[in-house]
Amino acid sequence: MIIRTQAHARIGFMGNPSDGYFGKTISCAITNFNAEVTLWESPMLQIIRHPVSDSAEFHSLSDLYEIATRDGYYGGRRLISASCKKFYEYCHNQNIELADKNFTVSYDTDIPRQVGLGGSSAIITAVIKALMAFYGLTESDIPKPIQPNLILSVETEELEINAGLQDRVIQVYGGTVFMDFSKELMEKQGHGNYEYLDASLMPPLFLAYVDEPTDSGKIHSDVRYRYEQNDPEVVGAMQTFGGYASECKTALVQSDYDRISALIEENFNLRRKIFGDPVIGEKNLEMIEIARGLGCPAKFSGSGGAIVGM
Repeated sequence: MIIRTQAHARIGFMGNPSDGYFGKTISCAITNFNAEVTLWESPMLQIIRHPVSDSAEFHSLSDLYEIATRDGYYGGRRLISASCKKFYEYCHNQNIELADKNFTVSYDTDIPRQVGLGGSSAIITAVIKALMAFYGLTESDIPKPIQPNLILSVETEELEINAGLQDRVIQVYGGTVFMDFSKELMEKQGHGNYEYLDASLMPPLFLAYVDEPTDSGKIHSDVRYRYEQNDPEVVGAMQTFGGYASECKTALVQSDYDRISALIEENFNLRRKIFGDPVIGEKNLEMIEIARGLGCPAKFSGSGGAIVGM
């Protein structure tokens, strides 16, 4: 039996980056871009390298340059290895017995890399889905609200990638989701509250991204440190971001697109103030300025490199 699973790219529509700061956010799955994992039983456990992203052979130095610029220095093979390790570890710790059988796994993805669209987490999510299907596990074994935590642990604990829950939640749930990561909820139940929103309420959106990506994880570093040091400006900003998400949820129900437009602008303006232009980056600012120049409110869709707007 061949198992194929997918996870989509995603956008943080409102409230990000408060997903990692006990905040609130609205996120949407983008089905235009996908990561797909294929898995089948085999005598030995094998991870197949992607012919492009994991290649160790190049036609030329310029070919290596182009691939490294587009995909970074690490392909998906390390994501799959770490996912398998964490999956086994979780099952062992939860006394979930796994059948004694091996598999071969491969992956493919067309999600633009390193522009904050959840490319890495999509691969991991697809792997976890495939492993659950292969070993016959259901949400009674790994509850749906816990799956994003497991996926996040692959990146933060195994690969030391700076990340939050938002991407993983939307890639597990799909659709459009309002997420409440308040500290009380996280400490009480170990995860946030995740509520589906009617995607038909969303205004028409566009997505744009840069053609020369950078490591999207780096953009969080200084703000995270300041947050952990209880910097009042950053802590206050994260609370405001969460307020934007709550207000946007209400505005969506009321079809108040003028207010949603204003919230998009306010969300980016505050983000720019907190992160600063050197961290935001010239090309990211240029995308926002082009959109605004055309009368379209726009903000980052994630950690940088891509924008979403009306």
